Amino acid sequence: MGFDVVVVGGGHAGCEAAAAAARMGAEVGLVTLSRDAIGRMPCNPAVGGIGKGHLVVELDALGGLQGWAADRAGIQFRVLNRSRGPAVWGPRAQCDKERYSQIMRRVMEGLPGIAVVEGEVVGLLHDDCRVFGVRLASGWRIASRAVIVTAGTFLAGVLHTGPERAAGGRVGEGASLSLGQELRRLGLELRRFKTGTPPRVERTSVDLEAMTVQEGDAKPRPFSWRTRQVRNAAQCWTVRTPPVVQTIISENLHRSPLFSGSITGVGPRYCPSIEDKVVRFPSHQEHTVFVEPEGLRLPTLYLNGLSTSLPRDVQEQVVRAIPGLKHARFARYGYAVEYDVVAGAQVDRRLAARDLPGLYFAGQVLGTSGYEEAAVQGFLAGVNAILELQDREPLIPGRDEGYVGILVDDLVGRDHQEPYRMFTSRAEHRLVLGVDSARQRLMARGVRLGLVPEKVFHVEQERWRARERALGHLEQAHLNPDRATRARVQAVTGVELVSPTTWAGILRRHDVDAEAVAARLEELADLGEEDRVITIGLVRYAGYLERQRREAERVARLRGAPLPRELRPEAVPGLSREVVEALRRHCPRTLAEAERLPGLTPAAIAILAGCIAEKVADTAASEP
Repeated sequence: MGFDVVVVGGGHAGCEAAAAAARMGAEVGLVTLSRDAIGRMPCNPAVGGIGKGHLVVELDALGGLQGWAADRAGIQFRVLNRSRGPAVWGPRAQCDKERYSQIMRRVMEGLPGIAVVEGEVVGLLHDDCRVFGVRLASGWRIASRAVIVTAGTFLAGVLHTGPERAAGGRVGEGASLSLGQELRRLGLELRRFKTGTPPRVERTSVDLEAMTVQEGDAKPRPFSWRTRQVRNAAQCWTVRTPPVVQTIISENLHRSPLFSGSITGVGPRYCPSIEDKVVRFPSHQEHTVFVEPEGLRLPTLYLNGLSTSLPRDVQEQVVRAIPGLKHARFARYGYAVEYDVVAGAQVDRRLAARDLPGLYFAGQVLGTSGYEEAAVQGFLAGVNAILELQDREPLIPGRDEGYVGILVDDLVGRDHQEPYRMFTSRAEHRLVLGVDSARQRLMARGVRLGLVPEKVFHVEQERWRARERALGHLEQAHLNPDRATRARVQAVTGVELVSPTTWAGILRRHDVDAEAVAARLEELADLGEEDRVITIGLVRYAGYLERQRREAERVARLRGAPLPRELRPEAVPGLSREVVEALRRHCPRTLAEAERLPGLTPAAIAILAGCIAEKVADTAASEP
């Protein structure tokens, strides 16, 4: 048996890798422990969010599948971060986890070029020159020209619930022990990470009237260019933990494997367990829990925000102390997963192992957390494996092209000591990387790969040209305060025109309802609602874009300058705890060195650049 590519693992990374490779003409062997686990959502059945939603729409613009599948499996759609500018809006879909998995399994089993193989990969076939296949526990050897490992949390995975320990990558599924040992024998550095999941409770045992309803958007938006519209079919809820939860957890911390020493792996800083929250934020007496359905027909609710590995009896005390959950019946207890990951610096920007030609890695096995980060990596690994076999240039998006480029650059170029999660704060160009511009930035690449139809691209191009024309009209439509013009402006906007301006200038005013005004302007009459909103955003945030450009120029000028020797990070206003810790630990000498540290966001770099500029100015002022 032989293939062009063997993909190890059928999760979100594995599905994207296999689909991309097959659609580019390759013969793909997708090896998974179980067909039933393909596309499984073992944690929260949701796709997208702040930063993560950007990854989904960018992946879709390139021709990936996750956004399309989420549109079809979604039961509630919301855009997060609406109070901020459109560049950082985060589309999110709560999904039916059974339907999502069914969709991905049908694609994997029905797409020409993919053969699904059930089995456990225990080793790699290789010589001194390259990796050329895999070895299964059954004794089978599968030859291939490339191997993509997307093992998720299964490498030496251990599940923890209080004192209970069991081998496994997730509940009900075993761990992969031999493959990790093989990777070590090949000289790869593996690290120990940890993630977790909250309890699930039976819906009929919950008093939802005691909680706050969280509705989906009135006009829900899809992720994918393949989807015309989506609809909301479910509600979610929120509730706050009372102070007694803090007490229960504090009194039982000695029974938590996180604090007893049973778990040595490093957990995600930005998705902490409830016991982590209690320890790290002792002044916070309440924490938000998002109560979310796992599907339309499933009888379970997911307690998002209550991730834990506490013993079962303590979990029961905690959950039943929360309003509406007094009589909750547990469908599954929360647990932590400890697992091995491959240090990211050992792969290049193609996600290929630097010293083992033919071998690629993607997903949580590279130290990320989340379905979205995994899917993007899987897609890029699958595409780049085929491009190498076809002797074509690799797909390596830049940081200025999208969050997909930031993700890879951060994984490869920064030595992350904890699970990596995407945030908009990681992007130095985030004002031009909004979800609305994803297709304009990346779809041409998808067309060149053969993963996006040209006719779709041409339709999108016409939309972009229409927006550009409308933008030009708004900027050039001069309004002088004569009687007729004042009357028109007053009728359309409700404000009085007292000096010459343009419609763009009026739309930038804070006392103007820009969307309501735009809907009445002849200059925007040819645009659909979505394109009109995008155009408004371009108008209103032009000043911020210019400010960001100037800041980028300042950072570029100071990149080689030394940081002040007397700099005390903890005394610098605006630096987060993570940034302060990184600066103390690594003591970078220059701004360029600081930029490569894990956790150093563009905002932090701008602050440090300001410190350098102040030092330079003080030095210049003190010179005779």
